[in-house]
Amino acid sequence: MLVTFSSPAYADITMFGDVALCLLKLMGHSGTVPGALLAEDVPAALARLQVAIAAEKRSPEAETADAEDDEPAVTLPHRALPLIELLKAAAKAECDVMWDSPN
Repeated sequence: MLVTFSSPAYADITMFGDVALCLLKLMGHSGTVPGALLAEDVPAALARLQVAIAAEKRSPEAETADAEDDEPAVTLPHRALPLIELLKAAAKAECDVMWDSPN
């Protein structure tokens, strides 16, 4: 499953479903798809996500690598960056944020 986040203030962002659901829950949302945040709720959701991501960065990272090519895993803080930028733009422009699973 893929989840696409959209806001009039920023380009659409598509993420894998498991990552998107995790980030939605970190924002304080139930994780239902489709869903939306009203403009007045965006700053609080952004703040919750930033606090959770900061805590994730402070936690000791497990050394995980793909056995075939020894590439490090992409961490949740890195995966959250595009969504954080979308939320910042939406908060600044006072726009709603929506997400859905494309068909």
